[in-house]
Amino acid sequence: MPDNTYVGAIDQGTTGTRFMIFDHAGQVVANAYERHEQMYPEPGWVEHDPTSIWENTKTVVTRALGETGLEATQLSGLGIANQRETTLIWDADTGEPIFNALVWQDRRTSDRVAEIQEAGKVEEIRAKTGLECDAYFSATKVEWLLDNADPVGTDRLQSKSVRDRAADGELRMGTIDTWLIDRLTGRHITDVTNASRTMLYNINQMEWDDDLLEEFDVPVELLPEVRPSSDDEYYGYTDADGFLGAEVPVAAALGDQQAALFGQACFDEGDAKNTYGTGSFFLMNTGDEPVSSDHGLLTTVGFQRSGEPVQYALEGSIFVTGAAVEWLEDIDLIENAAETAELARSVDSTDGVYLVPAFTGLGAPHWDGRARGTIVGITRGTTKAHIVRATLESIAYQTRDIVEAMEADSGVEMNRLQVDGGAVKNDFLCQLQADIIGTDIARPVVDETTALGAAYAAGLAVGYWDSIDELRTNWQMDRQFAADMTPAKAGDMYRRWENAVERSLDWATSEGDQTWVESWDRRASRVYQNRLFPRRLIGPTNFPLSSGSSLSQWSLWSSGSSGSSTVSGSSESSGSSGSSGSSASFSRSSSLSSPSSGGSSA
Repeated sequence: MPDNTYVGAIDQGTTGTRFMIFDHAGQVVANAYERHEQMYPEPGWVEHDPTSIWENTKTVVTRALGETGLEATQLSGLGIANQRETTLIWDADTGEPIFNALVWQDRRTSDRVAEIQEAGKVEEIRAKTGLECDAYFSATKVEWLLDNADPVGTDRLQSKSVRDRAADGELRMGTIDTWLIDRLTGRHITDVTNASRTMLYNINQMEWDDDLLEEFDVPVELLPEVRPSSDDEYYGYTDADGFLGAEVPVAAALGDQQAALFGQACFDEGDAKNTYGTGSFFLMNTGDEPVSSDHGLLTTVGFQRSGEPVQYALEGSIFVTGAAVEWLEDIDLIENAAETAELARSVDSTDGVYLVPAFTGLGAPHWDGRARGTIVGITRGTTKAHIVRATLESIAYQTRDIVEAMEADSGVEMNRLQVDGGAVKNDFLCQLQADIIGTDIARPVVDETTALGAAYAAGLAVGYWDSIDELRTNWQMDRQFAADMTPAKAGDMYRRWENAVERSLDWATSEGDQTWVESWDRRASRVYQNRLFPRRLIGPTNFPLSSGSSLSQWSLWSSGSSGSSTVSGSSESSGSSGSSGSSASFSRSSSLSSPSSGGSSA
C-alpha cells in the first residue's frame, strides 16, 4: 500500500461515536468523538435515537479527516466496532427507523425472559447460542419492537402492522453495525460476532436458528445476511455521491468487545483481554471449537476471517464498572473521574465498606437481573474517600469473579491479563486489579483497542496488512503492573466482597421493593432527562449517617450510630435509633462511561 494511505475505524459505543484513523504501524493519526443522548422513557428502559447516531457518525468521520487534512480517497478501508445487542428496525426503502433503538441495558423485556425461564427453555437456548436467556440480548428486544412499535406513530399513511411489514420484507432489523453498514453501503449485513449476540443465531451451525425465530416470532425476512468479521469480498462501498465523496470499501465489523480482542492481538487459543468501559468485558480466545461454561460465562463467537474457521471465545460480561465511576459524578461525590485515584489513595483502605454496583442487575457469573446496587459496612467514620475507593475496588472484584470462572471453565491459569478502555488510564486501578487477581496487568500503548481491532480487521480484508503476524509486531506495552499484595490479604478482601454480593441479589422481588426501585428510577430518569432538580443524592464532602434520615428524601443516610450500617432500599426511615445496622440497595436506570472510554458496551 502507498505510504500516504490509512485505515479508518468507526467505534460506535453506548454513550458516543468515535472515528479513528490508523497508519501501517497501528499508530493513531486522527481521533474524533461525539456523544449522543441517553433516553429513559420509563424505569429500566434505555433508548437511543438511531438517526442521531448516524448523524454523529458522519460528523466524526468528516471532522477527523478535516483536522488532519486527509482525503477520503486515502482511506484504504473502513471497519466498524459497535455496542452489541442494541437493536432497531427501520424501513427498507426510506431508511427511517420505526422506533428508537433498544439499548443493551434496557430491561423492559425482563418479564418475557421470566416466562421463558419458567417454561424450561433456558438450556435449549444456551446450547444453541452460548448465551444466558436474558433481556440483555436482542431476541426479546426485536420481539417487543414487532409487537409494540406503533406504525401510526412512524407513518400515518401506513395501514399495515409492523409484523405484516416485516414478513413482507419491507423492514430491516439489525444491531448498530447493521444500521451503519446500511447507511454507508445500502446493504443489509451483519457479521458473525454481532449475530452471535442476538440470541437468534446458532453458533454451532453458524446460521439463524429456525426454532429460535419461531419462539420469538421473528420473520427471517427481517434479518440481515451474516458475513465474516474481516471480509475479503467487502460488505460494500460508501457512496461516491455521499458525505465522503468517495467509494471506500467497508470491509469489517465486530461487536466492540470482539474488536478489542482483535485489537489486543489475541489471535491464539488462551489469549485474553479485559476492556474497562461502561461495563467490563473479559474475553478469552478458545480456538475453533466452542467451549461451554459451567460457571456463568457466555460462549460466543470471537471473530472470523474470510475463508478461515470461526474463532470462539468465553466471555464474562460485567454490566457496570466505569459507569459506577460516572455514578459518583452524578451524585456529586466527584467532579470528574480523574479525582478517583487521588481520593482512593488518601485512605489506606475502604475501612470495611463494600459497594456492589448492580444498578442494572448483575451479569456474569451471577446473572441476577433483580440484584440492585448495594453499599455495606458504612459507619459514622465513613467518608467520600472510602466510598470512592470501594467503587474502584468493586471493579477489581468483579473482574476476579470472571477470572475465577474463566480459569475453572478453561483449565488455564492466566499469568498476564491485557487490559484496555478508558478506565485503565487510572494507574491506581491497574495496580489494584493486579493485586486482587494476583496476575500481571499489561496496558498497551494504544488503549483504544476497540477501534484498532476494527481497523485491523478491515486492513487485513483490503490487503493493507498482509498477515496477523504484522499485527502482533504492532502491539506495544505501555506499562505492566505486578501484584504487590499477599494472596492471603487479597483472598480475605475478596471473600468479604462475596458477602456483599449476596446481600445485593434478588432485591427487586417483592411488590414493595419493586415499587421503591421504580420510584427511585423514575426520579433518576427525571433528573437525567429534564434536570428538574439537582443531581445530588448525598453531600459532596462526607457520607455521614444521621439519625432519622430517609431514602425517600434523596439521601443515602442511615440511622443509628453503633456498629456498621448499610444503606437501605426502602422508602421508610432507614432504621431506628441505636440499631446496630441496616441494609440498602439503590438503582439507576442508566449506565454511562466517560468520553475517554468511547462508551464501551456489551
